[in-house]
Amino acid sequence: MQMIDVEQLPGATVPPPVSVGGREISEADIAAEMQYHPADSAGSAQLKAARALVVRELLHQRAQALGLAAPDSEADVVDDAIAELLEAELAVPEPSADDCRRFHAAHPERFSQPVQMDVRHILLAAPPDDAEARDAQYHKGMALLDKLAESPERMAELAQRYSDCPSRDDGGELGRLGPGQTVAELDRALKHLPEGLHDRPLASRYGWHLLMVDHREESRRLPYEAVTEQVRLSLHEQATRRGLRHYLLALESDIGVAGVALDDDSGGSLMR
Repeated sequence: MQMIDVEQLPGATVPPPVSVGGREISEADIAAEMQYHPADSAGSAQLKAARALVVRELLHQRAQALGLAAPDSEADVVDDAIAELLEAELAVPEPSADDCRRFHAAHPERFSQPVQMDVRHILLAAPPDDAEARDAQYHKGMALLDKLAESPERMAELAQRYSDCPSRDDGGELGRLGPGQTVAELDRALKHLPEGLHDRPLASRYGWHLLMVDHREESRRLPYEAVTEQVRLSLHEQATRRGLRHYLLALESDIGVAGVALDDDSGGSLMR
């Protein structure tokens, strides 16, 4: 297919249009689909969108062949027909208890309780492009840290007086935090901070943060009995993706696709 970020050179071969079983998928339809497939370039998003439409059209045409949908069916009718089609033709075996236990043992990182921390902070706001404000706020932060080092119990008082974060109304409390629950810059730092007052202001896009970790609970592996259903669902999803991929490749061979080839995760296009 013709990618957005590829210039056509003189004498270059023009890629064929995308089609499924002889039915062309228009560039306008691909462009409209791109919003559901964010990527690092327009060309990548376009390719993902084209593959998603090819998958849908393959399934739609198979549903037509079985009398489950008409060529001009409304979108919701097509969705129902595809669901009925997959229910009938995509057989995915349930994982055994032994399979589940082996999977749990082989992937401890997937079945662990992440680090949890009770955190308080004071935000001294400063725009990232205002060097003078950031310098002033940094020195203000160091002065406040000196006070907190002498009297940690003043954290709530100083947060209420100086913090630019709404958490000041709660004495600076951010509550119990796990990975990914705060701004990325702090999230990276918190992974390594011990309990207590951190001795330097930490920078983020919002300014400087004075952090106090009141309690830190390290990551721990969860026993199989606590995550049995999660393990089963993980294995079932893997098996479903594998089965769907093989099914789609068989449809691609039988029905015919031009202009784009399916990839290993084409089945994931159904889950947008």
